[in-house]
Amino acid sequence: MTAPRQVLAGTTYLVSNRCLHRLFLLKPSKVTSEVFLYLLALAAQRYGVEIHAYCVMSNHYHLVLTDPYARLPAFEQYLDGLLARVLNARLRRRDVFWGLDSYSAVSLASPQDVVDKAAYTLANPVAAGLVKTGRRWPGLWSCPEDIGGAERQVPRPAYFFSPDGNMPKSVAFRLTVPPGFASAEAFREQLNSELASREAAAAKQIGHFLGAKRVLAQKVTARPRTFEPRRGLKPRVAALNTWKRIEALLQLRTFLTDHQAALEAWRAGDRGVVFPAGTYRMRVFCDVACAGAG
Repeated sequence: MTAPRQVLAGTTYLVSNRCLHRLFLLKPSKVTSEVFLYLLALAAQRYGVEIHAYCVMSNHYHLVLTDPYARLPAFEQYLDGLLARVLNARLRRRDVFWGLDSYSAVSLASPQDVVDKAAYTLANPVAAGLVKTGRRWPGLWSCPEDIGGAERQVPRPAYFFSPDGNMPKSVAFRLTVPPGFASAEAFREQLNSELASREAAAAKQIGHFLGAKRVLAQKVTARPRTFEPRRGLKPRVAALNTWKRIEALLQLRTFLTDHQAALEAWRAGDRGVVFPAGTYRMRVFCDVACAGAG
C-alpha cells in the first residue's frame, strides 16, 4: 500500500509525471504544446495553484509550483486525466497514458531548493543530451524572463475541444514568483545563474547533442535507448541544507506515524479521532477531523 501524502497548504513542490513505458507520447508538437499549456492554465486556475516553471519533455514533464490551498492531488488528477484523454485521442490510442506509478511530488524546503529544482527543470533537455540550451528545446518550456510578468490569455486549442462546449475559450495564466523571494528580479537572477551553471556542466560532460530536428523526427512509439534503474528511492522532500533535510524528514516520519495510528483507531470505530495536519485522502473522502483544520 502506498504511504499517504502529506499535503500542506502553501508548500512548494517539484512535480513530475512520466508516460507509460517511457514512450514519447509527449513528443514536441504544436498540438501537444497548445493542449498542455491550456490544461495547465485551466487546472491552475481551478485549484488555485501557482506555477513558477515548467518543462514538457518527450516522455515526462516537470512543474515547479506552490499549492496555497492544499489541493495538489485534485490539481494533478484533473490535469493528468484531461491530458491523457486529449492526447490519446490525438494519437488514436486507447491504452493507459501515464506510468503505473503515481506522479511524484517533492516538497522544497527552502527558497534555495526552489531555485535548484527550477533550474533542474529548465535544464532537463540539456542534461538529457538533446539540445545545447533549454531555450532551444522545441517543446513547451517556460522562459525565466516571464516569471512575475503580465498575465496572458491562453486560447482553447482548436483540436478536440468543441467550439460550443463548456470549456472556456481562453484562460488567464502567468508564471508567479515563488514564496521567499524579495522580488521577481531577485528570483530570476538566481535562477538564470543556476541554469547557466547546469547547462555549462552538461555541455562539458555530454559534448554532442541530438538536436531539435532529430527530436522532432522521433516516433511517439519510441523510447529512450538508455536503461532507467527501477525500484529506486522516491524522495518526498528536497533540501540542499543537511539540517533542513533532516528536519523535513523527521516531520514527514512523524506525520506517517501519526496518520497510521489515527487510521487504525478510525478503522476500529473511533470516528472522533483526529488525523495529523496534511492528511488529504481521508479528509476529502471520509470527512475525518484533521489537526489545524478550521
